[in-house]
Amino acid sequence: MELIRKYFPLLDATQERQFRKLIEVIPGLNQKVNIISRKDIEHLEERHILHSMAIAKIFDFDAGQSVIDIGTGGGFPGIPLAIIFPECEFILIDSIGKKIGMVKEISSTLGLKNVKALHQRAETFGPKVDFVVSRAVTAFPRLHEWTEPLIKASGGKQKSGLIALKGGDLETELGPFRQRVQLFPISELFEESFFSTKTIVYLKK
Repeated sequence: MELIRKYFPLLDATQERQFRKLIEVIPGLNQKVNIISRKDIEHLEERHILHSMAIAKIFDFDAGQSVIDIGTGGGFPGIPLAIIFPECEFILIDSIGKKIGMVKEISSTLGLKNVKALHQRAETFGPKVDFVVSRAVTAFPRLHEWTEPLIKASGGKQKSGLIALKGGDLETELGPFRQRVQLFPISELFEESFFSTKTIVYLKK
């Protein structure tokens, strides 16, 4: 919890308990499902949980807003964000059933009432949401193609759009969107070297 406390010192008692439980239960579940590599599981708090939480340093989702996590895998970034924003609805979807099974078990163990986990593809999801979040799923142009129909249009002060956690050189990948996206280097939020090449990409609807 040291890293989480370092950057999010104002978590309430429920949120702190849920993050502690998340750190505790994932290694055991991962042995059965094998979503996170052995090398990475040793850096769970930094490389998966805190990385997901970077979004909360830039975006403050409003109560009642809906967020869908496309290709959630083991629940990232959706579950950490659902802990931080308990008054928002989070829909976590993945095309692989065993991953969604793990997400459901984590959500139940943590007592998260604002998380719905669905075994389906992004292209088949029907309802519109305020935000799509994603981490390491596919190249940005394809991600945009999949998710554009899912996002409500922004209205007044209410923002909506696509938020992607990306790594590496994004020049080619973001070429067609370069004038439309906002980039937030995570190295400006967290000082650990892991984040030196990590970026939040935001495309407003």
